[in-house]
Amino acid sequence: MPRFKRLTSSLITRLVALFLLLLLVVQVAGFTVVRRSIEANARQQVARELDVAENVWARMLAQNAEKLRQSATLLASDFGFRSAINSGDVETVQSVLENHGSRIGATVTAFLDTDFQVTASSLADDKMGQASKLVAGLPDYLSKNPSGAQLTVLNGVPYQFVMVPMRAPVTIGWVLMGFPVSVELANEMQLLLKVHVVMVTGGEAQRSLALSTLSASDAEVLLKSANQTEIELSNELVLARHVKQPSYSGQVETLLLRSAEEVLAPYRRLQLLLALINAGALLLFAVASSWVAQRITLPLRDLLDATLRLGRGEYQTPILHLTRRDEIGNLARAFDHMRVDIDAQQSEIRHLAYWDRLTGLPNRERFREALEQAIADNTTPARPVAVISLDLDRFKHVNDVLGYAFGDRLLQAVAGRLERLVTTPGDLVARRGGNEFAVLLQGADAQMAIEFTQRIARSFEVPLAFDDQTIDLSAGMGVACWPVDADSADLLLSRSEIAMYAAKRKLSGALLYDPSFDSASSQMLSLLTELRRAVEGNELRLFLQPKISLVDGSVVAAEALVRWEHPQRGLVPPMQFIPFAEQTGFVRKLTLWMFEEAARLMADERLQQHPLKISINLSTRDLLDPDLSVRLGNLLQRYEVQATQFCLEITESAIMDDPQRAETTLNRLSEQGFQLSIDDFGTGYSSLAYLKRLPVDELKIDKSFVMGMEKDDDDAKIVRSTIDLAHNLGLSVVAEGVENAVILGRLAALSCDEAQGYHISRPLPAEAFLNWRAQRAAAPLPKS
Repeated sequence: MPRFKRLTSSLITRLVALFLLLLLVVQVAGFTVVRRSIEANARQQVARELDVAENVWARMLAQNAEKLRQSATLLASDFGFRSAINSGDVETVQSVLENHGSRIGATVTAFLDTDFQVTASSLADDKMGQASKLVAGLPDYLSKNPSGAQLTVLNGVPYQFVMVPMRAPVTIGWVLMGFPVSVELANEMQLLLKVHVVMVTGGEAQRSLALSTLSASDAEVLLKSANQTEIELSNELVLARHVKQPSYSGQVETLLLRSAEEVLAPYRRLQLLLALINAGALLLFAVASSWVAQRITLPLRDLLDATLRLGRGEYQTPILHLTRRDEIGNLARAFDHMRVDIDAQQSEIRHLAYWDRLTGLPNRERFREALEQAIADNTTPARPVAVISLDLDRFKHVNDVLGYAFGDRLLQAVAGRLERLVTTPGDLVARRGGNEFAVLLQGADAQMAIEFTQRIARSFEVPLAFDDQTIDLSAGMGVACWPVDADSADLLLSRSEIAMYAAKRKLSGALLYDPSFDSASSQMLSLLTELRRAVEGNELRLFLQPKISLVDGSVVAAEALVRWEHPQRGLVPPMQFIPFAEQTGFVRKLTLWMFEEAARLMADERLQQHPLKISINLSTRDLLDPDLSVRLGNLLQRYEVQATQFCLEITESAIMDDPQRAETTLNRLSEQGFQLSIDDFGTGYSSLAYLKRLPVDELKIDKSFVMGMEKDDDDAKIVRSTIDLAHNLGLSVVAEGVENAVILGRLAALSCDEAQGYHISRPLPAEAFLNWRAQRAAAPLPKS
């Protein structure tokens, strides 16, 4: 019980965990999608803001240039400045340039003649040459682009230059002014749009910081980041926009930086709120799913308890939860129906386990338990217990002739007679199976048991009459007594059976158990055990009995027979081991051994010039083997012989044990090319009904009719009728049991095709048969 509680608790845990895991997966997936969407949107927003910042920064630079241009225009229009220019007063010109430049923040001012040569400059004299060099070519560019505000790098600092003409009224020179891009402009940009501005001069090999709204450490990191668009500054993700500024000399790049964290901050709070909502949903879902799982698993636990009760055989306790209208209720009702059905089936099984359905008598198991109880209940002084085993005579003959239904009625009638004889309380009659019965007599010794068998024999003297049929009853009976013959129930039963089989062999009616019976049985069991090793030990021998043609006397065929040459017992007669082999199924292995030996013999070169057909007997178990045709086909292929060289002999009784399966097997064998022969023809009861359906090539007349035809006219008529019947059906006929020349002559006169028997030859070992056949080649037909 604790184990099932653990199982159901584990099921609850697994259900809740599964539900929570599924919800968590959905939430994580949704949270991930939302987060990525937010980040994508933030980047898009930052990109838009950087687009605006880029335009604003360009606009601010343009406004500064316009302011400088207006100042330069004002200076160019100044009368005193123009007078100084006209008078060639360089010092006055230079002073005016310096004063005017300082007022407007222009650090570079100069007056250029019409050839763009520097006449005067705000730079010191020692820098004139440098100034002239730095602005070389710039005036020419500005004169052609009067609205331009080209950046130029001077000493690592980006400058904006403007140039306006001085006319009087024609152009007499040019006023050139330049001022550095100041950090104040960048700070204004940062305050306006929250975008940091960094200007960098120089190429990638040597970059220098011109101005920055960042801290020194962040500016240093920025210089090392090259052209990256996402940079980590002060533990914040910053998105950068690189703007290449048009520059006349040197390279100038403006970096517009916007913090992504500032944009994401509102969304972060939203994500936190969403996470709290998800956590609450997860907790609520856990509680709800636990409640639902309890609603499911607690009834399952009750059903598990009910299953345990059913396993212990307790079928009376009803199942719980029958009133529920959901799936649990349906399952509970199904379990309850199963409980009721199993209870009924168990009652039926218990009845079948101990009672015979046909006769209503106790069966073998019930008889054994009663015998064990009778022995166990004996007190001092012990009362003897006797067991009588009974086997009806000729019961198989009744089944074959009159049918199984008639046999069942016979068994019921016998059971009724035996029950009427058992009148003492504690005594018992049972059916042990088939046509075997057993009687338990408590307090009966050997003499009393034998007297009881005589009562049974007298009751069987009155024939049974069913419809128009009258059946004479007889049986073989064996008696064994406890404790004289055995000290246990099983041994007592076994020894009563041994006595019964001895009585049937000796036709004695009833016999008391004798230890000599048991030794014979042990010898048979020992032979059967040794037979299993006979094939591997090469102890079996192939013998052949010739069949001659009754037309010219030639040897046309032979019947294959098996002999067992035991290392200690010598040559064991076939009747001592073949029946046991058939009972155990080992006969199939003997059949395959015989066929393989015959196939090996067929491959002998001595049989190539004078072909021979070999007949091999098939048992009932062979015919019921669905793989027989495959096994034989493999042997034919291995030894390279033809199926037409073999004739397979089947008894009528073997066919009638299971006609449908036998017919299927025979059809397969016939399709392979094997010839088929009905052995012991005339001793069966139903084969004629199947003879026309079976692919039979030959009939073999039973030797009992052949041997009796010399003295019994009825046997002779049977032989003649069988020959005529076979020939009318297009079949050949073989007569076995030819013991003298008279019988051989009469068979020839009746147009029998082939014959075999001791008058022709006894069964011979394979090598001796080949020599005998060679000596008899073309021998004349023996005369009667």
